Amino acid sequence: MDKEYVVIGLGRFGGSIVRELNALDMDVMAIDKDENRVDEYSDIATHAVVADTTDEAVMKSLGIRNFDHVIVAIGENIQASTLTTLILKELGVKKVTAKAQNDYHAKILNKIGADTVVHPERDMGRRIAHNVASATVLDYLELSDEHSIVEIKASETMAGQTLIDLDIRAKFGINIIAIKRGKEIIVAPDPDMGLEFDDILIMIGHDNDLTRFEKKMAH
Repeated sequence: MDKEYVVIGLGRFGGSIVRELNALDMDVMAIDKDENRVDEYSDIATHAVVADTTDEAVMKSLGIRNFDHVIVAIGENIQASTLTTLILKELGVKKVTAKAQNDYHAKILNKIGADTVVHPERDMGRRIAHNVASATVLDYLELSDEHSIVEIKASETMAGQTLIDLDIRAKFGINIIAIKRGKEIIVAPDPDMGLEFDDILIMIGHDNDLTRFEKKMAH
């Protein structure tokens, strides 16, 4: 049986989640206090509802506890976001992901029981900063405060060498989890595989090790 989702808050962040879940053929209920926003998603979400999610009686009437995963994507109103998250956990929702406005808000959300706390604006800012700061880092995804996945373009000096030759794991403590070559993605590449100029290495590791590798090897 497919999982059922609820997205609360239909701003840019919440709206994009509704659209993606719909594209994945998932059942999703979209909720917002703003009737115009709800109307916008009435043909995209499985159900679109105008509701005040800080009202526990309203949440109960929607049968919110029966959904598998609720995403609290409320924008600027920290109080509404916090109270909504608290009500969801008290009603027994299995999994709650909540959007934090800042680190203080994130601490509150964690303390009241949010299963996952996301910082979309901060994370996107970091991602863009890494992309513009380096000509070789093509994409960046933060996994934790200290570990990331990056896509790094193979340099001319790396071309023709095998993964064994480069010995990246031993020298830098980094794992190459895949290589993009044109339209092909080679997952868990063979150590004897030779690199080609313009291959894209998908690497995972500690931020310091990734930076060290990028400075030494990727130019």
